[in-house]
Amino acid sequence: MRQITPFVWLAIGGVFATLCLGKGAVPFAAWLAPIFLLRFARTTPPFAGLLLIWLVLLLAASASNRGVIPLSGFTYFGVVLIIAIALTLSYAADRLLAAQFGGFASTLIFPLACVAVDFINTRTSPFGSWGSIAYTQHDNLPLMQIVSVTGIFGIAFLIAWFASVVNWAWQHDFAWHAIRGGVLLYAGVFSLVMLAGATRLALGASEVKSIRTAAISGPEGMFHPGDEARILHGGVRDEEVAQFRKAFGRLQDWFLENTRREASAGARIVVWPEVNLLVFKEDEPMFLERAQRLTAEERVYLLIGLGTVCPGVPRSLENKAVLLNPSGEIEFSYLKSRLVPGAEARVTVAGNGRLPISHTQYGRIAVAICYDMDFPQLMRQVGQAEADVLLTPANDWEVIKDLHFRMAIFRAIENGTSMVRATKSGLSGAVDAFGHTLALTDHFLPGARIMIAQVPLTHVSTVYTRVGDLFAWSCIASFMIMIAVILRVVR
Repeated sequence: MRQITPFVWLAIGGVFATLCLGKGAVPFAAWLAPIFLLRFARTTPPFAGLLLIWLVLLLAASASNRGVIPLSGFTYFGVVLIIAIALTLSYAADRLLAAQFGGFASTLIFPLACVAVDFINTRTSPFGSWGSIAYTQHDNLPLMQIVSVTGIFGIAFLIAWFASVVNWAWQHDFAWHAIRGGVLLYAGVFSLVMLAGATRLALGASEVKSIRTAAISGPEGMFHPGDEARILHGGVRDEEVAQFRKAFGRLQDWFLENTRREASAGARIVVWPEVNLLVFKEDEPMFLERAQRLTAEERVYLLIGLGTVCPGVPRSLENKAVLLNPSGEIEFSYLKSRLVPGAEARVTVAGNGRLPISHTQYGRIAVAICYDMDFPQLMRQVGQAEADVLLTPANDWEVIKDLHFRMAIFRAIENGTSMVRATKSGLSGAVDAFGHTLALTDHFLPGARIMIAQVPLTHVSTVYTRVGDLFAWSCIASFMIMIAVILRVVR
């Protein structure tokens, strides 16, 4: 029988990689891509093999991240170049080290390296946890529960270890007598994770106090095409201020009227999206007074996603969230801490990185704005404060709407809190502390402006809240120990 050329495995791995990177996020592809790429790496000379893997991953990342990464030209190519290098590092570690270690223990090199790379990327990259393979498993709730213990890195470890175990079995020609112990060990660990996740879901509190919430997204057509982007990016001229002030006023009236209507219908918490409501800096106190009168009259909590425009200064936008209580008082005003690289980072005033927590009659309310949610270490403040509900003003573009909402669900599970996410464009949704979707509205559909949800008000303690990224640090330490053992044997 003619032997299959290794380049077939490279091609198959590249196709699956394209399906699971960026906007692809196909769950099964994430499990299959590393199997075939590892097979290719292990059956070809190290330098040539790793170079070809890098080229394939570069092509896959370039295709799958088009429209996801908000950059273009050489800047976009530079980012995907770095992504491809980071993805190749784990294959390099396996190719150069696994054979030196030998035995079933060698299967740990690849998953430990994958977690190390994923963790370093999450902690150091301006894009936070974007690109983590864990997000591909968005529809597997039992598996997702592991992030309440290990963060997203537990899922990354299981996927990478599966690929490594399959390749180890492949090298033994899948002879059961030779691979039985290792296969059963992995199957046992994976089954334990899935059983624990299913048990957590089954035992999750069901008879808990809940509250009616509403997420309101503003109407289209309030501005001429291109005007809103120009306003947010500091392009308002002095002679245009009066014109835009009138448009801002119409938008403010619309939000206040619809908030009153939803409050009258029974909503006790209302959330507005990120920078959907615009106001000039000098007009902000007057607008907030109107909003405070409304919350006092309707006895409702209102989280205002507010874009405060300051023409004529280098950083002309304050992207903030202001929480008003039923007494008409301001609980807090929070500036977005993590700014999207590019235009937003250039023109927006950054917050101090401390997420606000408010103790209310409905429990502890926490707030984070859109891109804040992509940084697990920042969001861990929510779990440490034992927040009962997380309110998130957001704003997405169509290509990322599904992926970005799914990423936010992982933060709710990690920190044991319900979440209400309100978007100007994208998916507004509500989930409980276990990741169950309670309501979902796509604002790219005509007329979809309001999302209503009955949201549980309870905090679920998680291991991740207490120990943080201990699992990831343990993987990095284990990887370094294995390298030290190899070097000692070689020496």
